[in-house]
Amino acid sequence: MIMILKRLLSTMNSHRVQGSTIVSIPLHLANAISQQLHHFLPSKYCCTSSPRVWNRCCSAQNKMENQDLSKFTIKGDPQSLQNKISQIRMAGPSKLQVIADFDGTLTRYFINGSRGQSSHGLLQQGNPEYDAKRQALYEYYHPLEFSPTVPLEEKTKLMEEWWGKTHGLLIEGGLTYDAIKKSVSNALIAFRDGVVKLFEFLEERDIPVLIFSAGLADIIEEVLRQKVHKSFKNIKIVSNRMVFDKDGHLVSFKGKTIHSLNKNEHALDMAAPLHEHFGDTDGPNYDNASVKNRTNVLLLGDHIGDLGMSDGLKYETRISVGFLNDNIENNLDNYRNAFDIVYLLQIQPLEASTSGCNGILVVADDEEVSTPSIPS
Repeated sequence: MIMILKRLLSTMNSHRVQGSTIVSIPLHLANAISQQLHHFLPSKYCCTSSPRVWNRCCSAQNKMENQDLSKFTIKGDPQSLQNKISQIRMAGPSKLQVIADFDGTLTRYFINGSRGQSSHGLLQQGNPEYDAKRQALYEYYHPLEFSPTVPLEEKTKLMEEWWGKTHGLLIEGGLTYDAIKKSVSNALIAFRDGVVKLFEFLEERDIPVLIFSAGLADIIEEVLRQKVHKSFKNIKIVSNRMVFDKDGHLVSFKGKTIHSLNKNEHALDMAAPLHEHFGDTDGPNYDNASVKNRTNVLLLGDHIGDLGMSDGLKYETRISVGFLNDNIENNLDNYRNAFDIVYLLQIQPLEASTSGCNGILVVADDEEVSTPSIPS
């Protein structure tokens, strides 16, 4: 991601038509930089009648799930973003860390035309009675989690209550690690294109990746094992971690509960120690203090609330990348104002979209946007 940003802003090649900025994203840019990192960047873009909305021209037969990361935009102040990139490059990799949400950020929102499962939602503990009880808790608490009328303090208590009851049901219902492995094997979950290359790029430079999740660390690790088939010594899971007995039955959870409203850098002090991580044990040992000393941050999330993952960290420079997966029309402005970069995946075209186009790229009127020239 860092190399993409550096390459993206290194060459000025924007032009204007009737007062609007046309952004030309080269067809083969992804291949040109794939050796450096991964192929997040899209093909060419063409404009619609709206000066603020730019549609990716593509075949109507293209599968939506294959375009997850092909929607790209820069926030209204590209110069500020370029300054951040320069600052991070000058500080070097020893000062950088990556903080990422898991579900809907590192994983695909759509898979084969269907909504992908979350790491928490995929779990089937092999006991229908307790699966039903957990679903009932979801149906009760989930609306409260997003209710605009519930005060934050009360909502936080409700989330602690929800997570506590859910964890209790997992223990009471006899969850086994074998059930986790089977659930992941049967789940509709997959990483976005380019994520593995991103992990490899960061691992080569000893840059830690903190995956923050209000779900279950053991499930995330199993997803990595089954879907990636390798481990990364630089990846740390900051999430709720299970304790199993010698027979593989869940008996307790480590640390304090991490839920959707306290999933931030403070969770580092609540979770299990980082040396108990998934990956090679002979790699660099990033304890909490050393991670917090890495004061440049690349933050990846799919909700504006994910920006809070860096709360508690006295960072010097932060580049935030948002993945807007759904309800684009209502959320677009907020995401553009909140994140430095926004990737878009939409379910249905906006009214301004032309036939045969399934992605949109938004830029503000009369804003200069830097893009690379088309490689020969």
